[in-house]
Amino acid sequence: MANQDKKKKLIDKLKNRYRLIIYNDSTYQTVWSMKLSRIKVFFIVSFGGLLLVLFTVLMIAYTPIRGFIPGYPSAEVRQMIVHNAMLVDSLEEQLQIRDNYFEKIRALIEGEIPHDPDFVADTSIPSSELQINYYNHDSVFQQKILEEQLDLSLQKETPKSKNIANLHFFSPLQGMITNKFDKQTDHVAIDVVGMPNSRISAVLDGTVIFAGWTVETGYIIYLQHQNDLVSAYKHNAELLKKVNEHVKAGEAIAIMGNTGELTTGPHLHFELWHQGIALDPEKYIDF
Repeated sequence: MANQDKKKKLIDKLKNRYRLIIYNDSTYQTVWSMKLSRIKVFFIVSFGGLLLVLFTVLMIAYTPIRGFIPGYPSAEVRQMIVHNAMLVDSLEEQLQIRDNYFEKIRALIEGEIPHDPDFVADTSIPSSELQINYYNHDSVFQQKILEEQLDLSLQKETPKSKNIANLHFFSPLQGMITNKFDKQTDHVAIDVVGMPNSRISAVLDGTVIFAGWTVETGYIIYLQHQNDLVSAYKHNAELLKKVNEHVKAGEAIAIMGNTGELTTGPHLHFELWHQGIALDPEKYIDF
């Protein structure tokens, strides 16, 4: 009962009305008056506070004042963030393109069919009617170089000319010959085994006419010399010269390696050609 009386008195106090009057200090005439209650004052103050908070939030969000708040990024920083985000997105796209490109190259090297979502196979022709001829592109390319640029052929070896007989050949690699020159088996070269990471030297002064990679013989380099001589160095681990570079006799041009499908281990496959004719290097060079 006592609690109910206290609540009733509190409600009556909140409902009690008061008058706020503003007088003229000189004439004591009422200038403005207003009836108030404690509840009314509470709602007015609450509403005013809410408006003040809302106004402050709008001022910070839509005016440059927000730049003065500690920890809030400035316009330059936000612009930099947007720019960096665009760069990251472009970088991710370029990385994806690069990864797809490398994956296609890997598939081609391993003999697989590259996965391309934009490629649609034509299944209108039965597979049984298809005739596929396989050939080695590197062999065709290498043979074209030999025929068109070097004009090499397996003709009968002619007697030594005076020009060749008087030449001093440097040994391309000091080591042991494991496979000799033999036209009967189409091995128109000698295979020389040396120490690991041995340097391969030019046998004569000359110019690099080809330096590159083939699937069968790995890293290879061809040198054009005077007197219509051409020397070839195959299965290298690394090439030290580029096309059109001039080299001196005995100068390092490659590192002995074990590259290519036809290699049988780390060695040098060396060929010597004169006017399109394969020569036996052991007749001219002391290994």
